[in-house]
Amino acid sequence: MTTLQDCRALDAQDPLRNLRDLFILPEGVIYLDGNSLGVLPRAAPARIAQAVTEEWGQGLIRSWNSAGWFSLPQRLGDRIATLIGAKAGEVVATDSTSINLYKVLSAALHMAAQADPKRKRVVSERSNFPTDLYIAQSLCKERGFTLDLVDDERIDEALGADVAVLMLTHVNYRTGAMHDMAAITAAAHRHGALTVWDLAHSAGAVPVDLHAAQADFAIGCGYKYLNGGPGAPAFAWVHPQHTDRFEQPLSGWWGHAAPFEFTPEYRPAPGIARYLCGTQPILGMTALECGLDTLLAAQPLGGMTALRAKSLALTDLYIRLVEERCAGHGLELVTPRDHGRRGSQVCLTRRDVKEAGAASGAYAIVQALIARGVIGDFRAGDAKHPDILRFGFTPLYIGFEDVWHSVEHLKQVLESAEWRRPEFNQKHAVT
Repeated sequence: MTTLQDCRALDAQDPLRNLRDLFILPEGVIYLDGNSLGVLPRAAPARIAQAVTEEWGQGLIRSWNSAGWFSLPQRLGDRIATLIGAKAGEVVATDSTSINLYKVLSAALHMAAQADPKRKRVVSERSNFPTDLYIAQSLCKERGFTLDLVDDERIDEALGADVAVLMLTHVNYRTGAMHDMAAITAAAHRHGALTVWDLAHSAGAVPVDLHAAQADFAIGCGYKYLNGGPGAPAFAWVHPQHTDRFEQPLSGWWGHAAPFEFTPEYRPAPGIARYLCGTQPILGMTALECGLDTLLAAQPLGGMTALRAKSLALTDLYIRLVEERCAGHGLELVTPRDHGRRGSQVCLTRRDVKEAGAASGAYAIVQALIARGVIGDFRAGDAKHPDILRFGFTPLYIGFEDVWHSVEHLKQVLESAEWRRPEFNQKHAVT
């Protein structure tokens, strides 16, 4: 049996342990929800205050030039590029994940239609994140395509000569299962289809190499593992072979080749800058820059390779401790055990605890844990999986002792049945 002392020994040997000091973590909280919203970087409050009081307050409009506001999307994009296997000048930080998906999927559909008008099908996972499916549904309806949703094990057989685009999320938000990006992209290309990858649950959490995988388009968010704060700007990447071939549909002035010429006709900027749209949210960009600093601080210590190794060690430990200490309480592992198939989260389910007239046991268990200071989250079930207790492991600030204590709290919640208390069965707007 793994002991608390064993976990403390692992923390003492952890070369990344001092990175935790880069964050503000509330006393008494074990935060296992960085896959939904990252922790506040310690440098962010002062840096944002500086942007407000000095750059905005004193510099005023001059700060677009003097403080470098104008180039922030590209500068932050270059930093994100180092985390996802892209090159300088290929990524922009901008807008939201949903808006960026609309841009790149529109471009992909346009390319596919020009190459072969008979390709009228978009394939995605049935369990893909809903916003991705909603955006795809809207575009398919508008452009005369069909959206074909399949289970993950049927992706290969769903590909064919009529497929225009394969749209997938690299790490599944509900299960933590990770696709083999290179193998799936190669399969799509063999059938003549383009690929669009959502990196929301992988950028900053697992190594990604878009060029090695020969991906076509990718988008992702800034507020999960990139620690950019609630609603932080997202990012978009387009393979250089595609970037200048087509315009994206949201042709706002920030994506113009020369926005301050103020000409009435749109002329797209060269390269990835054409995927910008309107004026950029500078305060959000400033916070995102602080979040990226925390990840880049790991570069001298091994970068994403070291972060991935610790992530796997943390999730292995959590799985082992749950199975050792919570046996007999009906918990089942949903996340793959195979390291090659696992993101940076562990998802559990419980199939036998639905109470008549009450919220699911999974939701109530998560609420009971949150009341104890162990913050994870809940995701509602579907036809394939029941309701899920979801725990994210961000190796920048989670330690092995945190894992031991989080499982101890889970054990106590289950043994005491405190999750049955009425206050834990009241559904909140955000779960």
